[in-house]
Amino acid sequence: MCSEIVTRFAPSPTGFLHIGGARTALFNWLYARGRGGKFLLRIEDTDRARYTPEATAAILQGLAWLGLDHDGEVVSQHEMAPRHAEVAHELLAKGAAFKCFATQDEIEAFRETARAEGKSTLYRSPWRNADTSTHPDAPFVIRIKAPDAGKTVIRDTVQGDVTIDNAQLDDMILLRSDGSPVYMLAVVVDDHDMGVTHVIRGDDHLNNAARQMMIYHGMGWNVPVWSHIPLIHGDDGKKLSKRHGALGAQEYQAMGYPAAGMRNYLARLGWSHGDDEFFSDEQAKEWFDIDAIRKSPAQFDLKKLENICGQHIAVADDAALRHEVEGYLAAARLPALSDAQSSGLERALYCLKERAKTLPELVEKGHFILTSRPIECDEKAAKNLDTVSRSILGELTPHLQDASWDKETLEEVLNGFAAARDTKFGKLAGPLRAALAGRAVTPSVFDMMLVLGRDETLARLTDAAT
Repeated sequence: MCSEIVTRFAPSPTGFLHIGGARTALFNWLYARGRGGKFLLRIEDTDRARYTPEATAAILQGLAWLGLDHDGEVVSQHEMAPRHAEVAHELLAKGAAFKCFATQDEIEAFRETARAEGKSTLYRSPWRNADTSTHPDAPFVIRIKAPDAGKTVIRDTVQGDVTIDNAQLDDMILLRSDGSPVYMLAVVVDDHDMGVTHVIRGDDHLNNAARQMMIYHGMGWNVPVWSHIPLIHGDDGKKLSKRHGALGAQEYQAMGYPAAGMRNYLARLGWSHGDDEFFSDEQAKEWFDIDAIRKSPAQFDLKKLENICGQHIAVADDAALRHEVEGYLAAARLPALSDAQSSGLERALYCLKERAKTLPELVEKGHFILTSRPIECDEKAAKNLDTVSRSILGELTPHLQDASWDKETLEEVLNGFAAARDTKFGKLAGPLRAALAGRAVTPSVFDMMLVLGRDETLARLTDAAT
């Protein structure tokens, strides 16, 4: 039994942090963090033709937004290439690999013949057991010696035991003729050298496990615990793609979903803890276990995401929520809040956050504190400020001049003012909402007055009355 759990997330830097990759990172993070282990990050940047530093930055930013912190420095797979080549030569020295001098033309000719004869095109090199004295002075690749009989069993904690007929395994290339290592070798060497004990990744990598196990066995290394998790599908049951909507983690930040809600929702995609839908990070770390991951693909449901996010907004710390709003505005490339707006929004959050499912909804509900005089009314609100309503607001203002500025007193003053005119407070609410916020739908009038304060409230009512 290993003394410390070590997991890793190893994305390819060819684009944004895919929402499926974000869930894989989350599962690795939860498993390690919940057991006092390490969560490592490796950028698999061996494909230099497709690699871009911007993509690496996008992945790091996406992980940072999601709050998935990693231990140690970020490992660049490309920089480890000399170590990968060293292992290939060590396998060669052990007799677990061999030099192959076959040319591409010879390999293609073999495959054409195999296709014509209806045989397997899986390439078995004639150089596999050749005497080294027969080796020509020519370019070569280093290939692994795949087992030529029997079966390989992938013991997977999610998929169960998966058996692969070794006849399906080829003598795969480890080191190209130019001396560069292939991805399959690099992954194994990096995982071993980083001390990874548990490999949690998408089930599209399941078949790779059998091929990677050849390297582990050839080097005499311990094979990690495999956990191949199902992919995420759209609501039509097909693999999640652009036709289903946003795919990048940062797109969801720009759409205004809070990170805590996204973590909660992604954790529930393919994993469950009884009937619990809403939970904190600490609960997720305590509860998460690979054994509870389902084999079937999970379906991404935007309505469920919004519902979970709404619950997280409602219980969020006000200062943290204000900070998240500022991050959303930056991600969405919207104007930043001034210091006054930012502090005002934080004061208002107590009366905003219980009914907002996303941060844009929260910002819209907080419009009254983010806007400034003169207040511009939308079409619906403007209808509540006719001549009679303006006159009533003018009469109301003196009653508020010396009132104590607390909710109970304000309710007494406004209800008393309405009763004196033989009407109900509801009749005053429309004009007050229009005057204070320029909207027909707002938080409670009393809450807006408390957040705005006496001077700003009276100034807005005076403006509306004239």
